[in-house]
Amino acid sequence: MRTELVLVVAAASNGCIGQNNQLPWHIPEDLKHFKAITTGHPVLMGRKTYQSILDQLGKPLPNRHHYVLTRQADWQALPEHRGQVDPVTSIEQALWQAEMRNESSLMVVGGADVYAQTLALADRIELTEVLAEVKGDAFFPSLTASDWQRTVLGEGQTPNGLAYRFCRLTRKP
Repeated sequence: MRTELVLVVAAASNGCIGQNNQLPWHIPEDLKHFKAITTGHPVLMGRKTYQSILDQLGKPLPNRHHYVLTRQADWQALPEHRGQVDPVTSIEQALWQAEMRNESSLMVVGGADVYAQTLALADRIELTEVLAEVKGDAFFPSLTASDWQRTVLGEGQTPNGLAYRFCRLTRKP
């Protein structure tokens, strides 16, 4: 069985996905959507994204095996997280490990460099479009619209007026 590669991302209209290793907005519905999509699936992320999760939650994301992509050959998760977190040195290694575990999907959850490395291999993108121009220092790579079939799954607005839209992009054959 081939493991599907799925990018899960929230991006502003200008492609911004982060500022100082954090989301530049607070959209509770997007966090719920992210949890619903990724729970029960392994997640692939860069080391800085993993560290930002630890800084916010104090632990890895529950009910998800973590593959942390790093160039640091000696990097290891904290001892108490090692059953849930594996370092990988390539996208191929993460996909191979997910396939060996018979995982149906591997969810790519950031950051910008990891998205850039996986976009050409992605089967699907679960995209939260944040309908605003946002300042930041991390950006999602540009998409070629003709490569993707876009389906709008829902939309909403935060109490402070920030509009967003949940979309599924499936790679065209």
